[in-house]
Amino acid sequence: MKLYIKQKVFSIGAKFSVKDEAGNDRYFVEGEFLTLGRKLHIYDINNNEVAFVCQKLLTFMPKFTVEVGGEEIAEIVRQLTLFKPKYYVDGLAWDVAHDYVITSGNEEIVSIHKAWMSWGDTYELDISDDTDEITALAVVLAIDTILDSANNNG
Repeated sequence: MKLYIKQKVFSIGAKFSVKDEAGNDRYFVEGEFLTLGRKLHIYDINNNEVAFVCQKLLTFMPKFTVEVGGEEIAEIVRQLTLFKPKYYVDGLAWDVAHDYVITSGNEEIVSIHKAWMSWGDTYELDISDDTDEITALAVVLAIDTILDSANNNG
């Protein structure tokens, strides 16, 4: 399964769509504005919330939780490293490598690539197992939010 996310210039409070391989809207993502911490709601095409990403406050390293179906299933933790950012997805035992590949053990869950032949900056998520689609999308959006926050804060 492949999903496409158009790079956001202003993500907080923004609303954007995630498209499938045919260019059809598959999900809508809406960020909350004027809240403590960053929050993203992910909706399906019928406007049902399928996942929620929420920043944990007062932590040494950035942390986000992911809820699917109203249940917290994962916590994304940025690990302290000297050079390249590294993340661990607690609750799913997924690791995120610097080249933006999420794995569980030796199994690849999702890889993220910049789609070069597209209008504007678009990122392709190549998800190995369709059952991981919503979770992988939520985790990728959480990591993107952490990176966006780090880039904007210095």
